[in-house]
Amino acid sequence: QVKTYARVLQRMDGRLVVFRTLDVGGDKVSEYLGAKREYNPFLGWRGIRFSLSNPGLFRTQVRAILRAAAAGRAAIMFPMITSVEELRQARAICAEVRDDLAREGLAHGRDVPVGIMVETPSAATIADLLARECDFFSVGSNDLIQYTLAMDRGNSRVSYLYRPLHPAILRSLRAIVAAGHAAGIPVSICGEMASETRLAEVLLGLGFDHISLHSAALPKVKQVIRWTAYAEARELVDRLLDLPTADDVD
Repeated sequence: QVKTYARVLQRMDGRLVVFRTLDVGGDKVSEYLGAKREYNPFLGWRGIRFSLSNPGLFRTQVRAILRAAAAGRAAIMFPMITSVEELRQARAICAEVRDDLAREGLAHGRDVPVGIMVETPSAATIADLLARECDFFSVGSNDLIQYTLAMDRGNSRVSYLYRPLHPAILRSLRAIVAAGHAAGIPVSICGEMASETRLAEVLLGLGFDHISLHSAALPKVKQVIRWTAYAEARELVDRLLDLPTADDVD
């Protein structure tokens, strides 16, 4: 892991690399790690829940990231956070691993930022509390949409309910960005929503600092952002937030 992570950091040549910690569960089942198929996998043993239940595995990955961070700029991001308690537990393990590396005299990153995925309604609701205890937010739009709208995005019978521009989603995104900025931390967004060209102006108007998107979508999204005045995007979002239905917003 150290060699693999360090190679990525070296190739990025000084640019920040965000490592999301192991995110099994949901649609990513790794039976060799002990994760079993569940009746409600997206509500089950996944993300940070899995890592905190397997501290040896978690510590090994965090240790590798911190050691590799001696070769470049790295950040650590925890998936599926639902409470401040989970964030504190994960950060405590990171601090313990950092202390271990210092005692052992091994080169490592000393000031590696720690952030979280905001992808559950609970995290969105307490975003102001979470923002006080981490260094950045990344909104996981796929999961945030399916959890907020109570729809399984893998179920074709309810796929019509997957509406990125549903008023509940827009209001959640606005609240998350506001909470992050109020605490002085950057807020990014990833997932399918971030790769849709027609939504780039909306994300700009909502105030996101970074967009993590599929490489194929990068040229068109960059073009929209370059051609859009920030004030115009903010005005658009203000209008959209007043509309009552996803159809109206579309």
